[in-house]
Order: sequence, then C-alpha cells, then structure tokens
Amino acid sequence: MSRSTVLDQEFGQFDDDSLRIVAEAQLRNYGSFMEEYASQLRDIEDALDDRVAETWDFTLDPIALQCIPYEQTSLLSLICTDNKVFNKVITVLSALCCEINTLKYEAETKFYPAVLFYGEGVKAGSDSDGDAQILMGRMISTLQELYCFVTRCYDVAKNTVQQLSALHCGVKNSSSMLDVTQVHFLPMFEHLAELLKILITLDEVIGGHTILKEHWTLYKRMLKSVHHNPTKFGFTEESLKPFERLILQLEMALFEGNIFSNCVDGRFDDMSRGAHVSKNSTLAEEMAHVIKTLFSFIEPMIGEPTETDQRFKFVGLCGLYVLYIRLYQTSDKKLFRQFWDSFRRVPGIQLTGNVMWFPNQFLTKMLPKMMNTLDRKAKLIVSSAKTQWLNTRTVNLLKDAQTMKARANVWMIQMESHFQSSGTVLENLDKRCLLFRQGLFIARSINHMVTSIMNMHMYENRAMTKSLVIQLCGLIELLKAVQMTFHRRTMLIAQSVNHIAQRLSFLALVSLGAAKKRIVSDKRYSDKRLDVLSAIVLAETALNGPNTKERKLIIDLALCMATRMRSFKEDELSQLSAILKRLSDISCLQEVLRSACDTSFLYWHRVIFPTYVANLFENAVDVYKIKYMFSALQDCFLPLMSTRHVDDHTELLDKFNEEICADFHQSLVEPLCTAIETELRLDIHHHEYQLDNRNPFSVGLKDLTVFLKIKPIKFYGRFLDIKAAVERYLDTTFYNLTTVALHDWKKYSEMRHVATQKYGLQLTESHLPSQTLEQGLDVLEIMRNIQVFVSKYSYNLNNQIFVERTSNNKHLNTINIRHVANSIRTHGTGIMNTTVNFTFQFLKQKFFIFSQFLFDEHIKSKLIKDWRFFRENHAETDQKYPYDRADKFNKGIRKLGVSADGLSYLDRFRMLITDRKCYGLHSDDQVWRFALL
Repeated sequence: MSRSTVLDQEFGQFDDDSLRIVAEAQLRNYGSFMEEYASQLRDIEDALDDRVAETWDFTLDPIALQCIPYEQTSLLSLICTDNKVFNKVITVLSALCCEINTLKYEAETKFYPAVLFYGEGVKAGSDSDGDAQILMGRMISTLQELYCFVTRCYDVAKNTVQQLSALHCGVKNSSSMLDVTQVHFLPMFEHLAELLKILITLDEVIGGHTILKEHWTLYKRMLKSVHHNPTKFGFTEESLKPFERLILQLEMALFEGNIFSNCVDGRFDDMSRGAHVSKNSTLAEEMAHVIKTLFSFIEPMIGEPTETDQRFKFVGLCGLYVLYIRLYQTSDKKLFRQFWDSFRRVPGIQLTGNVMWFPNQFLTKMLPKMMNTLDRKAKLIVSSAKTQWLNTRTVNLLKDAQTMKARANVWMIQMESHFQSSGTVLENLDKRCLLFRQGLFIARSINHMVTSIMNMHMYENRAMTKSLVIQLCGLIELLKAVQMTFHRRTMLIAQSVNHIAQRLSFLALVSLGAAKKRIVSDKRYSDKRLDVLSAIVLAETALNGPNTKERKLIIDLALCMATRMRSFKEDELSQLSAILKRLSDISCLQEVLRSACDTSFLYWHRVIFPTYVANLFENAVDVYKIKYMFSALQDCFLPLMSTRHVDDHTELLDKFNEEICADFHQSLVEPLCTAIETELRLDIHHHEYQLDNRNPFSVGLKDLTVFLKIKPIKFYGRFLDIKAAVERYLDTTFYNLTTVALHDWKKYSEMRHVATQKYGLQLTESHLPSQTLEQGLDVLEIMRNIQVFVSKYSYNLNNQIFVERTSNNKHLNTINIRHVANSIRTHGTGIMNTTVNFTFQFLKQKFFIFSQFLFDEHIKSKLIKDWRFFRENHAETDQKYPYDRADKFNKGIRKLGVSADGLSYLDRFRMLITDRKCYGLHSDDQVWRFALL
C-alpha cells in the first residue's frame, strides 16, 4: 500500500463532525419540508370542509359531484326468483320500459334540438345562392336516422301493446301464462304513453318548423332537376333511384304530420303470433281502467304547487287515449268530455324549446267523430280560453311572482339552516328529504309558469310589456337561485342522499315485510299467492341494492302484482306508494333538478335580454342577480351543440355568444361607462360652473358602485368583467383627450384620483407631458403666408420670440429660433432663398407704403415745421424734442382722420415701422445666424 493511500485512509478516519453537520442540515430541510407539506394539507382540509360549501361558484367549478347511481347488472340477473313464469313476464316488461327510456333520452338529446334549431345562424334571404339546399343536404343523414328512430318507436309500441294483450287475454288456468286478474300494470301504460308523447312531439316540432319545410321543398325541386339531367351532375339515373326512394320515404314518414297517426293506426294484430289485439275485450277494459286511473292522478295535479311532470305525462295520456279509441272504436262521452275540459287548467303545454301543444286541437284532429258529442258552446269556449287564460296570468303575475319568491326565500333559508344537527338523526333525514322535494316543487312551478306565459305570448303574437318582461326575468333569476342553492350545498346533499335513500328503503322493506308475513301466514297454496309472494320477494331484492332506475322500475312492476289478494292494507299501500315516490325523487335528485331548472327555452326569447339589462342599469337594484340570468342563458349552449345543419356547431355557439355579449355591453356597460365619466366630470367642475343641486340627501343619486362590485361573470369560456371594462374605457378616454388638450392633464389626473377614491377603479397614468414637444409652425409655411403671420403675431424683444396676439383656444402659439432650426433640418438650407425672396417682397411693399406716407403733403409739412423748430432751439431743449410739441403733433395728425378701429395715421405708421423693423432687420439676421445648423 502506498503512503498516499494510507494518508487518505487516516484522513478519512479523522472525526471533524462534518457528517453530523451534514445530517443535521438534511434533517432540518426535511423537517421544514414536512411542516410546509402539513400546512398545505391543512389548507386543503380547510378548503374542503363544510364551510366552503357556502362559497361554491356554479359557473367556475372545474369538476362536479355526480350522485346519480347507474346499474351495471343485467335485468336477467336482477329479476331472479323461483317463479320462472313470473320472472319471464317481469323481464319482458322491464326490458320494454328500459327501451322506451332509451328512446326518450335519444329523442331529447339528439333529434329534438337537431330539428328544432335547424336554420339558426343562417342569414335571411340566402336561398337564391343554394344555401337552403346545402343545409338540407347536411340534414339528410339526420333525417334518415330520425326515420329509423320513428320506425323503432313503432316496433316498440307494437310489441308493448302485444305483450299487454298477451297478459290480459282473458285465458285462465294456464300453467304457461301468468294470471293477471285484478293486476294493473300502470308503469307499462305510463311508459307506453311516454313513447306516444315522443311521436306527438316530433309531429309538432316538424310541423311547426316553417324553414325546415321550405328548405325541404327546395331540396326536392333540386333533386327533380338533377333527375331530368343526371349526367350534367355526374350521376346516372340508376344511381339516383335509391336516393329518390329514400326522399319519398322521408316525405311520407316525417313531413306529412302523421308520425303519431301512423303509429296508432298501425296493425297491432299479428296472426302468426296469435296476437288479436283489436278483438281483445279484456285489454280494452284494462286500458279504459288505466286511462281513467291515470287521468285521476295526473289532471288534478296540473298547476298545483306540488306539480312535477304531470303536464308532460298528460300529453302522453292523451296519446294513449287516442290509441285506445282508434284501436277499439269506443265512444265514452264522459271520458272524452273530461279530456276536452282539461284546457281550463292549462290551454297549452310546452313540449320542448318554444314548441307548444294544445290538447283541444290535438283531440279535434285525431278524434273528429268524438267532436260530434260536444255541444256548440263547449267548442266555442275553447277559442277564447287561450286569450282569457293569458290575460288572467298576466294580470296575476305580479302577485304570483311575489308568492313564489316568498316560498323560495323561505326554502333557501331553511336549506342554509336545517343542515345543522338539531335533533335525532332520523328527524334530520326526514327534514332534509322534505326540503329537497320542496326545492324541486318550487323549481318546477317557476319553470312551468315562465315557459307557459312566454310561449303563449309567442303563439298569440302578443308583445310582452316591459313590466311583464321584468317579472318573468325575476322568476328566471329565482329559478337559477334555487339551482345554485342546491349546488352550493352539494357536498352535504351528497352525504344526505345516501342516508335518506337507505332510510326510505328501510321503511319500504318494513311495509313489504309486513305484507310478506301476512301472505306466508296463510298456509293455503295457490298460484296467485305464489305470484304475490314472488313479487314481494323481488321487490325486497331490488330494494336491498342501489336505487337505480332499473331497480325502481322492477319494484314498480313487482308491486303491481304484489297488491293482489289484499296483501296490503289501504293505509299501508298509500304509505308505501308515498315512500317509493320520495325514494324516486331523492335517488334522481340531480337529474330531476337539472330538468326542472333547464332554461334553454330562453334562446327563443333572447330578445328580452336587452330590456332586462337596461332595466337593471336604470334601477340599480339587486344587480348581483345578473349572474343568474347569464347562468340561464348558459343552458342554451348544450342543445346548440346537437345541431347538424352547419359544418361546425361552434359557429352557432360563437354567434349566440357574440349577440348576448353585444347586448350586454350596449345596454349596460356603455351606459355605465358614460354615467361614471359624467359623474367624474361633474365632481371636478362643480366649483367652476353653475350645476344643479347634487346633494344626495335632497336629490336622489344613483349608486353606480354596485355595478363595479359584481364579480367577473363566466359566459361560454370568457369572463365579463364590468369593472375592468369601465377602467379600460376611462383609461382610453382620458388618454385620448389629454393628447388633444395637454393643458387639461391636471384635470384628468384629478378625475383618476376621484375614480379611485369614489369607485375603487385602478386607472393607469397616461404619463403624457404637460406641454407640447412638437416642432411647432413651419417657417416655410409662414413665409408663404407672411402677411397673415404679420397681422396675427407680435415680437417680444426681450425673449426674442414671436407670440400670437389672440387665439380662440386656451393656449397661444409661439415661434422662436428653435422652430427656425427645425424647419431648416426638415426642408434643408434650400428654404433660405425662398425665405429671403418672400421677406424681400414683403419689405418692399412695406417700404413703399413707408415712403408714400412720408411724401404726403400734410405729413411732410408738419414734419418740416417741427424739424426747423428743433434745429433752431436744440440748444435750449438739451437736444431733446419737447413733449408738448410731440403731443401737439399727434393731435394734429389725428385731426386728419382715424380708422374704424380708432387708429390715426401716426398709429398705423408706428405699426408699419414696428413690422418692418421686426421682420426686416431681426428675423433675417437670426435666420442667417442658424443657417449652418
């Protein structure tokens, strides 16, 4: 081992505490890291506790909490009892209901907006350029999909009716059939009515779309032209035939207004499967019973404070009633009269967007034979019912709006206070469940009220008054306030929903357990008893899982069978129905709330927005609520994304966004900027001018600061900041006006300080000089107009500058040596010749006038006389001209006459001498002095 290695080892063994120092330093760094990390965790924990739920912003949240359960288990796995026949029946019925729900979702999210928004964003009068054919060409694929969708609806409706006919066939004592005597599958008929409502809505949407039908006609004409000369367009006659057949199918299936009629008039009988629907008297009796039952449930609830979706179900119920009449050709006059008189509650129902459906018109079109059962008075009263209902609603809107606001305010207060633990757990859960449902009722009531009044005004072609618009906008704000209250309490609602659902499921299981015990206690065996027991077991199994739509559907179908043989008492059954209804509302709380608070209909009534914003600026009351209106307008973007007639739906989104923002700036931001600028000017100049009384205690002044306190509003990816817009306006205005009049820089600086103190605006200093830095007047231009210059400028012998005598502005122009030098730099030394020439010509004229004045006889004689006196008496006067002789001479000259401005010949001669001296002697000398600069 070398000596150096040994020394290195010995040196490495030397303990100088360096390792300990390094370890302590690392430990301190790690400790500081842990402290900082713990601090960050505490901040995150504080940010996620219950208190932050108060400040959640509905428009700024990057993520949302979804509490809706989804089923991942198949229906075959969910429906599993020992009763095989029962399992098959419930499985088939559940599958049909799920299919109808899927069709409903597809229609609402895909086809309704695609057809309803067709033609939006297209300039009027562009049909001559072929734009109509291009738009319709883009829609052909969507119309083909819609045709397939309608065909699918027909098949599902036919299958549903045939399945119900197979159940209610009247055949008894069959081991392969389920005995459904005294069993009423209300959920099946409700879903069938929902399917018919889809077809009715499609008829109304397409039938009322004028632009769509016009473009369809133009497209058919174009296709006819191509048919006559296909080679010109690169087609063959054979290749066009399939497409022409498709167009014909679309015409007959969609554009003739018979989508619903084709369904109810279809052939429901299928001899190959033994389905004799039209001759099934048992099914006819069942349908009549179900229609009456559903009517008794739905019609009285329309317009009531606790209404949810009953009016939409009524549309489907009318379709189901028409199907019943068309299928069995019955004529129940009493039931028809009940449907006819439904206009007394609501004359029209909003289907989607701005599409209204009127039950009396529908019944008149679909059941013309039944109209003969009505008297003339019943027919005439309907025509005036719409106008009367609209007048009544308009007159009572103020009162109804105040009542609704009181309900909503009380509910919001309770939502904020009842989440505090103040009782047993079960009592708190019951209170919260009641509060959640009350919020849904309030939202639905507001939505129905606003949409009905707005759309009825549109269909009646009546203009809404300003006061009516303001009241309706106030209700829209209230609707969004309810939604934001739910959103603000999302964290606590998410915790409560599961507990409430478990609580309601437990109560339902208790009721089912009592019924099951009652059935089991009876030892007599029968197929009916076995079916009831299987239904109860299936309902219990479904309740023991998550509250998904599929499980709730299975529960509803199972209970239709479980209520036979008096397994439930009357009070138990009503109590169980109420529990399941609450469970359904709570489980789909977010989905139901989203539907109740949907304000996408505002797209068709966006003309009211400028009036709303202008009134907001005029009154300056509750201006913070404008964020609710923008939240309502935000709902319009989602259906616009489903449009198909444009290449990119972002064009429509951008156009709608620009329209709303333009109205916002024109009706609110620009008047606010002008008003604030005016206030600042009056505050600065009030001591200089006689202004009106500005004492806020004697004269009401508008408080504009409330607008500047509004937080930035997020709208379609941009932030609308009122305060920033005002600051930009004032910065631009003050800067531009300061550049025009630099002498006012101090006034604008004071206005900036007042804006900061009074309105809290942070304005930018212009940093402009308080005087001009430009090169001044051009000497070359002065020489070209030297006679004008001489008449307007005087020469200051002390400062050696020319000063403007008078000016209409607040400043006087000056000319000095620096300006002469700047002109020489600009034009070069060549201007010297021009300057000398102009000056010489000018002085020549002046000297000519000078000589003419001196040779005048009157002047010359007086001058010679005074010259002789001075020569003879210069010794006595000490070489000075006496003042009295000069005054006598001046008076003598004045006797010769004066000019219009009071100047004598001597005064004018003095001015001539001054001009000649200043411009002829001094100016040329100064110019040549700086000629080499």
